[in-house]
Amino acid sequence: MHGAIPGCFARRVRSPAKQGGYCFLLFLFALPLAAQTVRPVVVEYKEKARARFEIANNTLFPLNVVLEPRSFDLFLTGEPTFRPLDSHIHLKLSAMSFRIPPQQSYYVFFEAKADKLPAWFVIYCLFAGFPRQSGLNVQVELPHTVYLLQKEPFQKTCVQVGTAEFNPTTNQVLIELENQSPYLGRVQAAEVSSHRVKRPLGSFPLLPQSHRRLEIVWTAAEPPEKLVLRFRGFTIEKELIARTP
Repeated sequence: MHGAIPGCFARRVRSPAKQGGYCFLLFLFALPLAAQTVRPVVVEYKEKARARFEIANNTLFPLNVVLEPRSFDLFLTGEPTFRPLDSHIHLKLSAMSFRIPPQQSYYVFFEAKADKLPAWFVIYCLFAGFPRQSGLNVQVELPHTVYLLQKEPFQKTCVQVGTAEFNPTTNQVLIELENQSPYLGRVQAAEVSSHRVKRPLGSFPLLPQSHRRLEIVWTAAEPPEKLVLRFRGFTIEKELIARTP
């Protein structure tokens, strides 16, 4: 899964006892998390892309890789939901499957454009060929997420901060954002802070005409006071309101 988006790490496990059925488990086996790498994870291009990304096999055995492009949307909390690649997105890949020797890298070249902008998709890299563990075949999926941006710049007037409050009973900060425009934007960095404590929130996309909810646990003794959202070219600051029990 990414940005945002997607950038999560998942392992797909096939069990012969389930006759080919699949279940998804996170961090199930003792394979090193850095044994396979896709870089960069998230990229943005103006209107169209002609680029490459690297897939590294840091293990001591060869791995087979299959590429699977998918379109996605994001739920209110930022979790992705996937579907086959949308027909208005035109993607050319230099290869769809290949084998990477131990301790080697492979570069995938691609071209991407869309009939309508903005557009976004993910190229999932499915790794196979791991040694069997407890009779299971392990597959690892890692994403390369691509955003094709519109020509027009994303502006401050596109964003509306609805809720920005702190609940002292649950020690939770609730932020609700709305992208009111047909453009794609990205929060490059976000931060909730008190007078002496800062809590960074990281980067995430704002899809066109969408809402985003952030729920942050606040552990400092003093209550948070301010929200800061940094975009390319502008910053939004909002005072946090303490919710009355």
